[in-house]
Amino acid sequence: MEIHKNLTLLGTSHISIESVNEVKRYVTKNKPDIIAIELDKKRLYGITHKIKPGIKDIPDIGFRGFLINVIGAYIEKKLGQTVGVSPGSEMKMAIKLAKKYKLNLALIDQDINITLKRLVKAFNFGVIFKMIGELIKGLITRKSEIEPFDLKKVPPKKTIEKILTKVKEDYPGIHKVLIEDRNKVMAKNLYKLITHYPDKKIFAIVGAGHEKEILNLIKRN
Repeated sequence: MEIHKNLTLLGTSHISIESVNEVKRYVTKNKPDIIAIELDKKRLYGITHKIKPGIKDIPDIGFRGFLINVIGAYIEKKLGQTVGVSPGSEMKMAIKLAKKYKLNLALIDQDINITLKRLVKAFNFGVIFKMIGELIKGLITRKSEIEPFDLKKVPPKKTIEKILTKVKEDYPGIHKVLIEDRNKVMAKNLYKLITHYPDKKIFAIVGAGHEKEILNLIKRN
């Protein structure tokens, strides 16, 4: 958890019970004026109404965008089942507490359709073949550059740094779309909140992989 001026920024794991409890603890104790979460309008609606990716999304994001969305949702679901926490539970907790205590809720993430369209362009055949090769290599050697960590907890900062560095080195296009571009959008939106509401306590919840760079961007205006 990082603090800058009137902003408290929490980096979470989307399938961690530890993150759910941390959100609940902070909001219950501090009652911030504004809760900012790593969602856009479409994902907020999806998470609160339990909407899954469907064929109806194809006109907006294209067939490849639809496939990427479905695969991503499936992986998150399986990981969530492994640890017994549904994906995005910490965001759901934040939404629930905002309603309970009548707190303002701010959506700071980039439109999911923009992200998916850009991700489709980044997912070329070279990237796909490289991923398949990495997967086969991992299955054969059973070795990983990343040390194992408890999925029920937020990964250590050193582990997060290693993961982000490896993704940036191996898949720069995907890193740009999923991390760099969205960091800029979220930092910009949080900066607006900080400057427009200097007397308000703002509590922002983002994935742990976004926390450090978002804070750096905010400090650099």
